[in-house]
Amino acid sequence: MPFAQVRDLKLYYEIVGAGPRLLFINGTGADLRQRQPYVDTLSKRFTVLRYDQRGLGQTEKPDRRYSMADYADDAAALMDVAGWDRAAVLGVSFGGSVAQEFARRHPARITKMVLACANPGGSYGYPLLALHAKDPETRARKMLSLDLRKSLEWQAANPEEALILIEQGKKRGGPVDPSDPHAAMGARRQLEAREEHDALGWLDQIGVPVALFGGRYDLLGTEAGQRAMAAKIPGSVMRLFEGAHGFLNEDPEAVPAIVEFLSS
Repeated sequence: MPFAQVRDLKLYYEIVGAGPRLLFINGTGADLRQRQPYVDTLSKRFTVLRYDQRGLGQTEKPDRRYSMADYADDAAALMDVAGWDRAAVLGVSFGGSVAQEFARRHPARITKMVLACANPGGSYGYPLLALHAKDPETRARKMLSLDLRKSLEWQAANPEEALILIEQGKKRGGPVDPSDPHAAMGARRQLEAREEHDALGWLDQIGVPVALFGGRYDLLGTEAGQRAMAAKIPGSVMRLFEGAHGFLNEDPEAVPAIVEFLSS
């Protein structure tokens, strides 16, 4: 699988599938070594360019401040490497924040954009950085509670089912490669950049077709945050699906809706 020198770092990327071009921007802590079934589905309709963002996965992890501008410019530079002048963009979670910044800094590179389980930052952001230093069980329990259906009260009332989900969350929350000495630092640097994102003041500058898709039980990409973005982005469409932050894997109508919007 290919690596490329992208700006100031060696970046890992993949191009999969066939069809119109789709730049896929992943979320917080994501690593392409973790399978994403919905990307497999999308690759049947699109040529998908996906990558490990700076600080994550197999991409280099320089120990310095990362900015949202860095993440957006990385995406544009990777498109140059791939020989792509323009593409549709799908940003998931933190990737939706990057996509917003990408649309502001490189609008001519985007044909259409889907923001999935994203938020505009600022008062609609969630302080994930504060959870980074917590022990794995505390983190997993709190992350589980960000699904409105799995609150702390629900966990107390359903201890056996909650324990299974918490153990699954602990595994997902750790690095794919535990031997990577820079994994925790890189993840923290990404979360620090996430904290600075506040797009509400300029979302009205986005001039490409945008779809806002979210899970109705999600306390990270909240319904309120979705509606705030919809009110700001000219001509945008919004739809909520059954599920929480992982609605793309929960609601069977979600990925077909992405395909329909990007193909129309």
